[in-house]
Amino acid sequence: MSRITELFARLKSEGRTGMIAYLTAGDPTPDATPGLVAALERGGADLIELGVPFSDPIADGPVIQLAGDRAIKAGTTLKRVLAIAAEIRKSSEVPLLLFTYLNPALRYGFEKLAVDAKAAGIDGCLLTDVSVEEASEYVSVMRAAGLDTVFLAAPTSTEARLALVAKYSSGFVYLVSRTGITGEQTSISDLAMPLVQRMRAHTDLPLAMGFGISTPAHVAVFNGKVEGVVVGSAVVRQIARDPAGLEAFMSSLTQPLKAVAIS
Repeated sequence: MSRITELFARLKSEGRTGMIAYLTAGDPTPDATPGLVAALERGGADLIELGVPFSDPIADGPVIQLAGDRAIKAGTTLKRVLAIAAEIRKSSEVPLLLFTYLNPALRYGFEKLAVDAKAAGIDGCLLTDVSVEEASEYVSVMRAAGLDTVFLAAPTSTEARLALVAKYSSGFVYLVSRTGITGEQTSISDLAMPLVQRMRAHTDLPLAMGFGISTPAHVAVFNGKVEGVVVGSAVVRQIARDPAGLEAFMSSLTQPLKAVAIS
């Protein structure tokens, strides 16, 4: 089993919802990222999404776009992100999910990316803009290297699309709580929980909810309802504002995730 599969098996045995934290690798500098990951892990993060900075991040809101700009200016590339992952692996076994767009992966080459990512200690990959209808080649290459492939499901997804997401996902399925780009929100969309129910009809894989989740109150909404909660923009904002306070910030987000059986 991958570290991701092992994590969700452990979470199930403990009867709790896990915390997935996203950060833009290389922001503010590539050398700073391993320490930031360590702070997130100490704060209670169970899985880390390493975002690859990209010049045209169509799914990202302004907070992550700015982080990507800073990371690119600091010299962060996909190759450098893999080197960062290898550095993290020297001291941590936290599951790592490579979060990127199709263009960087195509330029790098699927087969080379799969081999290099596995060697660096990456456990899975999420291409945020890949079409699931055309994902079979990508999935085959990644699975052959022993990497999980995570896909997004949105409230607007048809039942046919949800079935394909279930077919090609491994590790877990990433549910998008609302349509649009990433970013902090004041409230949770009414579309989120119906999506959980719809996705469960298609798969037994763990489900993780993201997009717009930024406060302990938001996290509490999904405690016991999904297997994982994803916080991204709020983490990236905290890093930009006060990286020294990152561990405490993550601790505040994980506080609501007490042992509650998944319903």
